[in-house]
Amino acid sequence: MDTDRAGLAEFLTRRREALAPEDVGLPRGQRRRTPGLRREEVAMLAGMSTDYLSRLEQKRGPQPSDQMLSALARALHLSLAERDHLFVLAGHHAPQRITRSDHVPPGLLRIVDRLGDTPAMVVNGAGETLIQTRPAIALLGDETEYTGVHRSVVYRWFTDPRQRARVPEADHDHHARAHTARLRRAVTVEGPTSRAAEVSRTLAEVSPEFVALWSQHDVDVALDVSTKRILHPELGTIEVNCQTLTEPDQGLLLLVYTATPGSESHQKLSMLAAVTA
Repeated sequence: MDTDRAGLAEFLTRRREALAPEDVGLPRGQRRRTPGLRREEVAMLAGMSTDYLSRLEQKRGPQPSDQMLSALARALHLSLAERDHLFVLAGHHAPQRITRSDHVPPGLLRIVDRLGDTPAMVVNGAGETLIQTRPAIALLGDETEYTGVHRSVVYRWFTDPRQRARVPEADHDHHARAHTARLRRAVTVEGPTSRAAEVSRTLAEVSPEFVALWSQHDVDVALDVSTKRILHPELGTIEVNCQTLTEPDQGLLLLVYTATPGSESHQKLSMLAAVTA
């Protein structure tokens, strides 16, 4: 990728001018005549020479490294979108955004709060459930109560018969392939030190079925689309549609379960909502 020197120079200058000293913990002082931060202030915050930053803003100098760009992004308090833009202008691919965190962003929490009468849950790349609505607990059980590697639904699928008892036996093969494919994608994105990778390594030691599926290297087997059948211990089979909302910055998924209005499954979901309310 080629460096867009003019675009990079303008972007750095505008972002520097948009920051007040107070935004980055610096005193304003008495003789500040220009808007925003001075070049030497940004250079100090980024741990680089003022001359280096000056050359970038003057469309000169070498192509910045990943480390230099990351330092500039921190110094200029860039958002994730702005950071990605900076990398692309400098001729680099934007870094992965996965933070490997259990933190559910406030915006996603607000969505879940509005879904109080609907089965909904937030899961991470390792298949760990971070939050569930009450109807989701009534439908699937409390998936937040597990600890250690058992937090992962993928791990439980291959090691705990109770997990498979909630799915008709005819659907077991598809679920096994889909769980493996999702975990494979998470390991690729989040890296070998992620919890998803830890789950895959642990499963490789205890489940020959997982090992066989993992070796196929499938990454495009869908689990949370179209119709999904769930065996409820009291209400029997419930057919649901699972809609997925992706939160890319932290690699989280919001899963929302609905049923066709007027159907028997819709009535059963309504009963779950009424009981949990």
